[in-house]
Amino acid sequence: MSVHKAISEHVGKQNKIITRFAALDQQREYYIEQALDLCRRGLPFSADKINEITAEINELSKQGIIPARKYVTIEMIEEYASKTR
Repeated sequence: MSVHKAISEHVGKQNKIITRFAALDQQREYYIEQALDLCRRGLPFSADKINEITAEINELSKQGIIPARKYVTIEMIEEYASKTR
């Protein structure tokens, strides 16, 4: 295999990981905003969807290209919502 082809394949794999990360991160932010909105309105909410996406992101991060994300707790959402009212 030529060096050029090997580099192209490597970059292609990295690009797929980065693209997947960007989509997951955007989805995670959407779920965070939903939880914050529900919390501010005094409605029931959970961090389950946020943390499902976080788990996927953290699995991708094991490949060393993208950063891991922290898992979110109900308390974190409540604290942030109270600061940004």
